[in-house]
Amino acid sequence: QILSMASSLVSSFQPRSAFLGDRNVFKVSSTPFAQVGYSSKTIECKESRIGKQPIAVPSNVTIALEGQDLKVKGPLGELALTYPREVELTKEESGFLRVKKTVETRRANQMHGLFRTLTDNMVVGVSKGFEKKLILVGVGYRATVDGKELVLNLGFSHPVKMQIPDSLKVKVEENTRITVSGYDKSEIGQFAATVRKW
Repeated sequence: QILSMASSLVSSFQPRSAFLGDRNVFKVSSTPFAQVGYSSKTIECKESRIGKQPIAVPSNVTIALEGQDLKVKGPLGELALTYPREVELTKEESGFLRVKKTVETRRANQMHGLFRTLTDNMVVGVSKGFEKKLILVGVGYRATVDGKELVLNLGFSHPVKMQIPDSLKVKVEENTRITVSGYDKSEIGQFAATVRKW
């Protein structure tokens, strides 16, 4: 009697599938699939908060704009940048530069803020310049500048020598304070990151 009850319980708990019915019988369910509806909606991209700010050009900086190519020249150096088709640079009568979107897409919104910042970095770089400060922390860690090389003593069996790019200036104070300066912000950041990696 107990065995017959157990077998009836097992048969009542046979797994069922919505598509195949009973596992052992292989019936195909005739219930129709639910239809999925799509709504077409245009994506509205908000204007970039950074991108819509104008860029002030100092009197000692000259701007040359040809199509999507920009050249900026100042007392510290010269930089060039090519804009993607999603954005364009315009020079206003007041002397300010403005970066504008040419299309309304998410990528254009991203490019808007990015290229406004890059343009501002170029103008500030050739007029005032940028600098990054690094401090060596470690017993016996020392740094010196030898010609166009930065020499780091970091506890290895040999000193680490790094070639300084022509557009950068590197100054060492108190053997542990390194100052990297120049007019190209991305190049300064790249060199400082390489020093930091060591």
